[in-house]
Amino acid sequence: MFDFRPVLFVVGALLLGLAGTMLVPALIELLYGSPEWRAFIFAAATTMFVGGSLVLATYSERAKLSLRQAFLMTGLCWLSAALFGALPFMLMTIPLSFTDAFFESMSGITTTGSTVMIGLDHAPRGILLWRALLQWFGGIGIIVTALAVLPMLQVGGMQLFRMESSDRSDKALPRAAQLAAWIAALYLGLTLAWSLMLWIAGMSLFDAVAHAMTTIATGGFSTSDKSIGAYPDPAIHWIITLGMIAGSLPFALYMLAAGGNPKPLLQDTQVRWFLCTLGVIIAGMAGGQLLFTEENFSTALHLSAFNATSIMTGTGYATSEYDHWGSFAPAMFFVIMFIGGCAGSTTCGIKIFRFQILFAAAIVQLKQLVQPRGVFIAYYNRRPISTDVVASVMTFSLIYAAGFATLTIALSFMGLDFLTSTSGAATAISNVGPGLGDIIGPAGTFVALPVGAKWALAVGMLFGRLEFFTILVLFLPSFWRG
Repeated sequence: MFDFRPVLFVVGALLLGLAGTMLVPALIELLYGSPEWRAFIFAAATTMFVGGSLVLATYSERAKLSLRQAFLMTGLCWLSAALFGALPFMLMTIPLSFTDAFFESMSGITTTGSTVMIGLDHAPRGILLWRALLQWFGGIGIIVTALAVLPMLQVGGMQLFRMESSDRSDKALPRAAQLAAWIAALYLGLTLAWSLMLWIAGMSLFDAVAHAMTTIATGGFSTSDKSIGAYPDPAIHWIITLGMIAGSLPFALYMLAAGGNPKPLLQDTQVRWFLCTLGVIIAGMAGGQLLFTEENFSTALHLSAFNATSIMTGTGYATSEYDHWGSFAPAMFFVIMFIGGCAGSTTCGIKIFRFQILFAAAIVQLKQLVQPRGVFIAYYNRRPISTDVVASVMTFSLIYAAGFATLTIALSFMGLDFLTSTSGAATAISNVGPGLGDIIGPAGTFVALPVGAKWALAVGMLFGRLEFFTILVLFLPSFWRG
């Protein structure tokens, strides 16, 4: 019989942490004399009651997580965070509907950045801070999940990044707790550094902190309807561009560098591939702007660097309507939505290491065609790639493509046009944020979409953030039979 107690205990502990976090924007609202503090207090009390009840009802000194329980725990933690994170949006003075609140919360906790909120420039500061906090904690959550849970579950080739003791299911909780402590320190340090830089560059202290949180988390929620376009200073754009890149690199290598060994971070092939790919894309987009628009070189370079980095890393900030740069821009932005950053970072998408493995496997197949009797081995980071890793990556890529196609068709059935359906599906499963076109493009929001489309996109965000298999395995009858 499936034992839910260890799973529900972890979910309860997560909700207690979420409830404590809600008190921060409540305090901000009190300081500014806004009545919205009541929404956060009530939401915190409700979340604390449910979380505390789960912890008290399921506590056990000998509780251990099995492999199946780890799958269920991961899915329930993210779903619960999105569900209870929606409460403040529903309890505001001008509340969002349950659909819109859940969409906004899911977009935040999965660091997607798609929004149904308008009038952000005049929104209560507590609500703006809550959106930033959701993405900030979602960024920590996905790093811990990627380093401590997904390698253990062998999802989509993530077993390549298995760390010491992470292959023991009964070690998942203590290992995740240790990783979370290290990551929290690094994460907080990066956030404080970027807050200071943005403040010095001219942002208000509040805006600097909020944008630093969503930059390092590669989330993309802003405090303005114009996103980063509300801050025309190129210095701010370059600081955020570097912050998005910092959030896209493997935090496991940051931990080694912080311990006095920066060589792996400098020599890692995934990091090099990521930076080289991003550099080529920026150069291509800058060249396209020079050809198809009237921008000068300096402007074209900084606009291309910011927006290309934002979309490729899944951050979703925008400084201009890049889908109006010319016929080349929508196609390039659509393609780079799927790429993502490095494994073990806050980014989303397919991720660079999977492209490396697919490329290495393709080279081996081509050599095999030329020399059928030859023995060729694919390598990643100068180490042989096992056949099970190649199979996992290929299967993940197939499921990813199938998920994109299914979501696109579902959105089309709901009456959305082709561009909105395809870019909406891509931005959801890749956790990017804005799509393309006049409705959900960089200058638009998702508020006008039908209710069914918002739910479909929210489900797509969850599947994409947890790499599909973590959720799909829960639908197998054999999973519940043991």
